[in-house]
Order: sequence, then C-alpha cells, then structure tokens
Amino acid sequence: MPENQVSPPPCGFEKIHPSQLEKNDLFYMKLAYNQAIDAWNHGEVPVGAVIVKEEEVIASARNQTEANADPTAHAEMIAITQACRSIGDWRLTDARLYVTKEPCPMCAGAILSSRLDFVAFGAPDPAMGGLGGAIDVNALPKSNHRAEIVGGLLGEECLALIQGFFQAARIKRTPDNPSSS
Repeated sequence: MPENQVSPPPCGFEKIHPSQLEKNDLFYMKLAYNQAIDAWNHGEVPVGAVIVKEEEVIASARNQTEANADPTAHAEMIAITQACRSIGDWRLTDARLYVTKEPCPMCAGAILSSRLDFVAFGAPDPAMGGLGGAIDVNALPKSNHRAEIVGGLLGEECLALIQGFFQAARIKRTPDNPSSS
C-alpha cells in the first residue's frame, strides 16, 4: 500500500455465494460483487467486474487504481484487458460484462471499442456514469457499435457497498476518531 494511503476501513459486507446450478445474469453479477468486496479489502473503491463468453468467465477484476497508482486501473479496464488476452482477440463480440457500478466515460469508451455486446451494472452513477448517468457514450450518434445495457442488477446491494465504503472512510478520517491516524 502506498505510504500516503491510510489502511482501508474493514469491510462489513459478506461475499455472496451464488448457486452453480443457475448461471444467469444475477449469478455473474454476484461474482462481480465479490470482486468489489476484494477491492474494498485492498483499500480500493469497491468496484468489481466479470466478463463472460459462452457461459464461461474469461475475466474477473477489481479496482486497482491505488495499488497501481494508475487512474485507468478500473475494474472494467482490467477485465477487458484480461478477456482480450484470454481469447486472443481485441474484439469481445458475444461477450458480456457485469460490473457493480455504472462505468465511467473512459470505461464506456473501452466497452464500445472492445465490441462487448452486453453490459449489466449494479449501482447507477449520476455524477460520472458513462452509460446514461452523466453521459451516454453508448448513444453517440456516429458510433459504429452499440451494447445492450441493463442497469440496476443487484443495484441496492452494489450501492450499499459503495456508500458503506465511503461512509467508513469518512469516519476513519474524522479527527475525533482515535483510529483515524
């Protein structure tokens, strides 16, 4: 962990253990949610992503911006890179992305550039969301690719996780809190 970063607040959320019997959109979003919990436990904003092709997980990632000192190390970007390497092609046609928070404009651009066909996200991001929250990159009129977008999948849980992280971080940084050092 970088010297200027305080240790992460403890994660009070439990991982979800989905049944292997029914591999549907909710199943894959639960896997992404578990990646988000791993992100929290590593001091990162809790965002997780999973990419699936032909019902097989070909990539799973969590935010790593703090660990890598890299503003582009979002879960979606890392998962896209992993998925491309996994299949040996930059085109992720017929692949589906599941991510716990609405992708930012950078990630939304990468989603379209990689030709992902489907994106499901959990929590909307009205301030910085790139798939309808603040801006809709998917609706750019001259774009040569569009993805099917589904928002709100496991939305309450994903939003609670993100809000819980920032609330815990604020409490930890409060000068009145003896554990804020």
